[in-house]
Amino acid sequence: MARFPKNDIISLIGTAPRYDLGESVGPNLRLNDLLDGSCQQIFGMELGYGTAEGNAELRTAIAEAHGVGPDDVVVTVGGMHALFLIAFILCERGDEAVTASPQFPLARNALDVVGANVRTLRLSFDRGYQPNLADLRRLLSDKTKLVSLASPQNPSGVAMSEKTMSEILGLMADIAPDAYLLMDETYHEAAYGHDPVGPSAAKLSPKVISCASLSKCHGAPGLRLGWAITRDPALREQLILGKFNTVISCSPVDELFALRLFRERERIIDERRLRLAQGLASTSRWVSRNEAFVEWVRPNAGAICCVRLKSSAFDDDAVTRFYKFVAEEGVRVGDGTWFGEDARVFRLGFGLLSMSKFDAALNGLSAAITRAAREGA
Repeated sequence: MARFPKNDIISLIGTAPRYDLGESVGPNLRLNDLLDGSCQQIFGMELGYGTAEGNAELRTAIAEAHGVGPDDVVVTVGGMHALFLIAFILCERGDEAVTASPQFPLARNALDVVGANVRTLRLSFDRGYQPNLADLRRLLSDKTKLVSLASPQNPSGVAMSEKTMSEILGLMADIAPDAYLLMDETYHEAAYGHDPVGPSAAKLSPKVISCASLSKCHGAPGLRLGWAITRDPALREQLILGKFNTVISCSPVDELFALRLFRERERIIDERRLRLAQGLASTSRWVSRNEAFVEWVRPNAGAICCVRLKSSAFDDDAVTRFYKFVAEEGVRVGDGTWFGEDARVFRLGFGLLSMSKFDAALNGLSAAITRAAREGA
């Protein structure tokens, strides 16, 4: 009966605490952010089915943002739908797949529930969450059907360079020539301020599948819209058929609002990048002020980073006290165990709260850390 494993990360869509530092998103857009004063198109639209591949104008907008063609894009019900379809299509029961840890747990669950034999590439806090290619080589075989990674990663916000991704593709070509490289690029455009954004991995090879959604960079998780990009026509056809056999089509209402969002995409993302830069700077200052207790891996993009309670200040009991005390402060962080990481590592989200509330949340976090470390001393 237990086909889907339980993970307490589901609490993120439950009742929110006073200060939520566990979230991985920025502030949510509102519908009036996407309306131009005229609602005639919305009120007059027919509530029929959409198409299996997705609205043609929307696919064109997504394609232009990624430097590919519209016929390379399949629109899905959120990024998670894309992750599941790719796992289901490419991995028969018993096939080998490689994924990383720590990672967004639902990405791993998609591989487990389709019955894949999953091999795990460990990403280390001490190595800045960059993949060790020698470790990856040992995990690949001629039975590998899928390598599922993310850049930037969740929970760390760490990105891989184009050089690293090309080296991974080279290893796969030598050892696992039938395998596809799935790159979850959900945070790809969530750069800081005026930092440059590199090209999508979708252009690297026909063996690369890119997926993302409107949930993180664009602030619209309520529009259940994501996409998969593949330059392999046979795989694209299977994705369309898989979508048709699971959800038939996306909501045309969601697709309409998504198209409006893409037309305002540069403005929306630029505003959010400035906010992310502020949050990152505040987080950096907070880590410096608390360097006796914590250390971090500075992220490359996204609204998240990984912070570690120093072993010199926290034994296992102190780590347990920390999570108790931080909840008492009305603050939530992302427990590292949600992502397959050690409990002394937690995900800190710096994009959701206003700066005044974020500063108050960091003060509560500092109080919990100081109290947890000193009560056992």
